[in-house]
Amino acid sequence: MSKKIMFQGTGSTVGKSLITAALCRILNDDGYKVAPFKSQNMSLNSFVTQDGKEMGRAQVVQAEAARIEPMVEMNPVLLKPTSDMGSQVILNGKVYNQLKASEYYNNKSKLMKEVIYAFNQLEKAYEIIVIEGAGSPAEINLRKNDIVNMGLAEAIDTPVILIGDIDKGGVFASIYGTYMLLEPSEQKRIKGYIINKFRGDVSLLQPGIEMLYEKLPLPCLGVIPYSDFQIDDEDSVTTRLKDKKEGDIKVGVIHLPYMSNFTDFTALELEKDVAIVYISHKDTLDGIDLLIIPGSKSTIQDRLYLKNSGLDEKIYECYKRNIPIIGICGGFQILGHTIKDPLSVETTHKAIQGLGLLNVETILEAEKHTVRQKGTFRVNFANGAQTKGVNIWGYEIHMGKTKLTEDVKPLITLDNNILDGAVNKEKTVFGTYLHGIFDSHNFRAALLEPIRKQKGLEHSKALSYEKAKDKAYDDLARVVRASIDIEAIKAILG
Repeated sequence: MSKKIMFQGTGSTVGKSLITAALCRILNDDGYKVAPFKSQNMSLNSFVTQDGKEMGRAQVVQAEAARIEPMVEMNPVLLKPTSDMGSQVILNGKVYNQLKASEYYNNKSKLMKEVIYAFNQLEKAYEIIVIEGAGSPAEINLRKNDIVNMGLAEAIDTPVILIGDIDKGGVFASIYGTYMLLEPSEQKRIKGYIINKFRGDVSLLQPGIEMLYEKLPLPCLGVIPYSDFQIDDEDSVTTRLKDKKEGDIKVGVIHLPYMSNFTDFTALELEKDVAIVYISHKDTLDGIDLLIIPGSKSTIQDRLYLKNSGLDEKIYECYKRNIPIIGICGGFQILGHTIKDPLSVETTHKAIQGLGLLNVETILEAEKHTVRQKGTFRVNFANGAQTKGVNIWGYEIHMGKTKLTEDVKPLITLDNNILDGAVNKEKTVFGTYLHGIFDSHNFRAALLEPIRKQKGLEHSKALSYEKAKDKAYDDLARVVRASIDIEAIKAILG
């Protein structure tokens, strides 16, 4: 029987995901075989495992931190919102159903059996399981049939450490209030708390910690400083869509309402001279060197958004100025001339017009295609990017097939001799179903080099995203280890 420990938070965005990742790396550094687990994730950022199953990116990050291959048992339930009221439910890596919030709530007892089965599979393979909760355990209206916080903790009998975010303000109140709203049996599971995102002199915080202990005899297991790590974050907590980074090369990413997998652009953001600009209808595309239409969980709704907001006209302006345009997955479908939905997979619209920048037609289908891929680019970009012959890797997550018609050629030859994507006759507009292509450093370097030359910038050596990620996990683990009582946490683990 493996050891286990669970991190729950006083609310969302308090840092549960990164602290879970940090503990995975710390324990692995100390010689333990460790795996992450989160029973239910809600995110439009997902990943495909080696066996073609879909899971949340947060557990992929945690698995990488633990130096193991991600597997769907680490995240058996993934919710991908498709409207304000409903989500596509991914169960054990495959589409289970499309459910409204009330329908999902009524299905939780069934899902709990799958959650426990997945957890048991991990227990057989690893010495330690580090578990992440979701939101707050003090959402008392959702306690019945809970499968992700205290309901799960009781089902698998795990101790809990509570995380509070001092950057939000009121951290002592949030820790105390969360604890007091729990049932006595749940309170007994909490073995201590961690204060996260602290700025300043820790000694000034100590009197508050001592005063809280008088009211709530729980040990403070650490105070973690506010830090910024180049690690993929979840779409529900990210600040990257608002934060502005300076850079001589500006890559515009259309901020679609149902944008999925913005983690596609993390590797680009690591380039020192590149600034990612997320563009809404209020923004200008002036000064953009490369334009990307990202993936979408609701392609038809996002296409209608482009039309109704006037963003499509700005995209056409970029096209007329010969600025390279890349569409990824749903963005590839939007670039085509038609998107058909005969089975009402997404909406009641049976067919709509795309942007018409690629002469392709997409038909949405009920079955989702999830697979990892490797391939080779077939063409160069018109701006001089020498991408032909460059090897890339990535993964597909889409519900539809795209047919190429006249004036377009395939973009990539995959290792299984299947052709992917499309490029227009002028070689200025490209579309692909592959997420993660910018992670391939040789492609990234080839794409950016002509822009650097045009702007008179220094040549930049291709950066290995894999090495950069691993360093970020080491940096995260170093900061967290220095800030927490790791021996006390190991004692809680037993």
